[in-house]
Amino acid sequence: MGTGRTSRGGPSTATPSTAAGRPYPPISAPPHPTPSSNPPPSETASTSVTKTVNGSHHFKIAGYSLAKGIGVGKYIASESFTVGGFEWAIYFYPDGKSAEDGAAYVSLFIALASEGTDVRALFELTLVDQSGKGQDKVHTHFGRSLEGGPYTLKYRGSMWGYKRFFKRSGLETSDYLKDDCLLVNCTVGVVQSHTEGPKIYRIPVPKSNMSQHIGHLLTSGKKTDITFDVDGEMFPAHKVVLAARSPVFRAQLFGPMKDKNMRCITIEDVEAPVFKALLHFMYWDELPDIEELTGLNTTWVSTLMAQHLLAAADRYALERLKLLSELKLCEDVAINTVANTLALAEQHHCYQLKTVCLKFVALPENLKAVMQTDGFDYLQQSCPSLLTELLEYVAKVGEHTVSPCLYSNEVLDGGDANGRRVKPRI
Repeated sequence: MGTGRTSRGGPSTATPSTAAGRPYPPISAPPHPTPSSNPPPSETASTSVTKTVNGSHHFKIAGYSLAKGIGVGKYIASESFTVGGFEWAIYFYPDGKSAEDGAAYVSLFIALASEGTDVRALFELTLVDQSGKGQDKVHTHFGRSLEGGPYTLKYRGSMWGYKRFFKRSGLETSDYLKDDCLLVNCTVGVVQSHTEGPKIYRIPVPKSNMSQHIGHLLTSGKKTDITFDVDGEMFPAHKVVLAARSPVFRAQLFGPMKDKNMRCITIEDVEAPVFKALLHFMYWDELPDIEELTGLNTTWVSTLMAQHLLAAADRYALERLKLLSELKLCEDVAINTVANTLALAEQHHCYQLKTVCLKFVALPENLKAVMQTDGFDYLQQSCPSLLTELLEYVAKVGEHTVSPCLYSNEVLDGGDANGRRVKPRI
């Protein structure tokens, strides 16, 4: 009923790899030694590095007067926090830790709150002076000579601290207690060691070019699914990129009020070159070349673009672009643009830029010239409260004779139908 095949002779001469159809040995096979073309160096070296991994926790003890009387040896614990791979907690004993002190002291300890054996660490416990005088009560290992080395915690629950951290009668009349609250800061430095040997490899890793890949999506125009109409100029884009970059676009394109059939959005109050620069930043994460964008290469055009971009960045919640624009305007502050920049800084909450502009305008050699610019007229109308701050800066630099224009609330010619000065266009 059929034939069988019997294997005779010695073991098969086929190796496991060839039998399986693989040109390489299986994982379980030991590698065959091969002669090295570069023999190992005759001298080697390594370095043992010991350092601390530091972390801090701030513990507020509210309702101190209610915690009194909890009982000797009973504590209030902070939330656990992680430093150096271990969990820690602060223990505060309102009536002290030891019965022998008769509740005359408060006790304060830091405890190992996770499993660990012979964990070596440095500690610092600080009771904060809430008067603002900086007279904190500090017990610390950091910054001083350690005769016996770092403290060692043998197991979970091991503690370091002080049974007599502060006498209770003195604490309750001190500046450490305010509004029935105590503030305790704790710093832990876990000691860790590792050995570094010489590297036998060198693999150069190029810088990330992800922004280039994302940027090419915009320049290629492929797979766009939304178009923006800005002053009659069309800008195709990708919804998912805009939503990832701007929470404003995210809400508009994917929020509950979105229009599923929306294919084109009309943008108002933003000029076409500015919106083009805005899109460039959202895809490339960098500012475009202003000369290439506008065809002009002047400081005035560069400043004007930065002003418009700052406003647009604030509108679409692009914080990095807003900061880049603020930095550019701080660097290029000038007589003929500073007033408009100051108004923008006030309107968009750029406090460093505002300070730079106020100090520049308040200088005696600049004040009169700035007051004669159209931008100063716009500043008077749009942000009259800034004039008071400007006068304060003028007083600081010793300028006491100020033109009556600073006090004027008159609306000058050149405004729109609502009396607002129209900003120059790019």
